[in-house]
Amino acid sequence: MSFDEEWSAARATATASVAMRLNQLAPEPGGGGGSGAGGDLELNQDHIGAIGSEAYKLHSRLLTDGRHAATATIEAAGALTREGFASGAALSTAQTTWESQVKTLLAACANVSNALNYSLSAHAKDEQQLRADLTASALTTHLT
Repeated sequence: MSFDEEWSAARATATASVAMRLNQLAPEPGGGGGSGAGGDLELNQDHIGAIGSEAYKLHSRLLTDGRHAATATIEAAGALTREGFASGAALSTAQTTWESQVKTLLAACANVSNALNYSLSAHAKDEQQLRADLTASALTTHLT
């Protein structure tokens, strides 16, 4: 069997598998397709806080771990280029692309962490305002 025939067979199998998974409901307790809470949004501050914390940890690790080979890679690319190897330019391009991808991932992690922290803070403020409004409403009802 040639490579092209083998590749076509693998693609056909993968496409059929994906199509089959896309045509099914999400398993319980997953993606919300089943019965249960009736579609109510549930905000679990502990879970959201944990996700935000993990996004922050990932961001912190990416700052160092995502770039730990940058200097050595740039030096190697320069050395290869000076010696006339075309792979020097390719290595430099790979490093530039890697750095771009790390920056994109850092921004995404920061965005997730900040958005979840903001959501928790906004939810707490909304809850506090709701309690204050209900308390004032109850006082007004009792005083009139």
